[in-house]
Amino acid sequence: MKAAPFAYVRPSSLADAVGELASTDGGGKVIAGGQSLTPVLAMRLARPDTLVDINAVEGLGELRVRGQVLEIGATVRQRRVERDPISRGVPLLGLALPWVGHRELRSRGTVCGSLAHADPAAELPAVACCLDAVITVTGPGGARRVPARKFFTGAMTTALGPDDILTALDLPVAGRGEGFGFAEIARRHGDFALAGVATHVRLREGAPEATVTAFGVSDRPVTRDVTAELTAALDGSTETAERLGTVLPEAMYEAAEQLVDTDGDAHASRDYRRRLFRVLAGRELAKAYERARQSADEVST
Repeated sequence: MKAAPFAYVRPSSLADAVGELASTDGGGKVIAGGQSLTPVLAMRLARPDTLVDINAVEGLGELRVRGQVLEIGATVRQRRVERDPISRGVPLLGLALPWVGHRELRSRGTVCGSLAHADPAAELPAVACCLDAVITVTGPGGARRVPARKFFTGAMTTALGPDDILTALDLPVAGRGEGFGFAEIARRHGDFALAGVATHVRLREGAPEATVTAFGVSDRPVTRDVTAELTAALDGSTETAERLGTVLPEAMYEAAEQLVDTDGDAHASRDYRRRLFRVLAGRELAKAYERARQSADEVST
């Protein structure tokens, strides 16, 4: 199939882009990389009246560190973030990006575009939620900042209004004593994840604080504090990642029951996804804890 007819505009300023979008009376769509939108248009699952191309908008291509925040503009390609040394301050991005589609798609697709599309099985929304990132949204009333954990409201549904543009993502730079993990299961690399997890462990005076975000198992990324589960598995000792990886999956049973609520489908049942989540969450939480310990030791020495 081919896309239904649409008008196309390419504004050069953010104000003009917002104005063009607002003038469509809800019939416009923003395009940057187009790796999610183009197939939807081709299958006529969406029929916008106007595409507002933001690639020429000045200031949206910034990738920079400001203070303790990595700022990613709306037109920054995934492949650029993956390869640029400036992104190393956010290790979870480096762990997650190789799982996103294929290299060719990442060369065109944008980080912010993935967030705006809000596929429940997408990796980058899970990263944003796990790190408690902040998303900047700009509309006719100006810019506002939305916590990532409140941005995703359902399957392919977000806090974006019909006249809003997602203009930036702010991710916290990792500090001392922080560690991360990321993994997913898919039938083939680049396919939609049957289940996936992003994990974050922070050590404060030796005591862990742990978070896991699951994706592909609900209608949006779902985040849970699992400090109690990790602390119980440690039981006052400093277990190795290998040992923790065998203990923690059982400790994730309650979390799996609460977080994995998607209906079964032709690819996997709900129970199977829960088993996948428990194993992935346990293993990646153990890795995140070990990396947090190494980070703390490197700084102290």
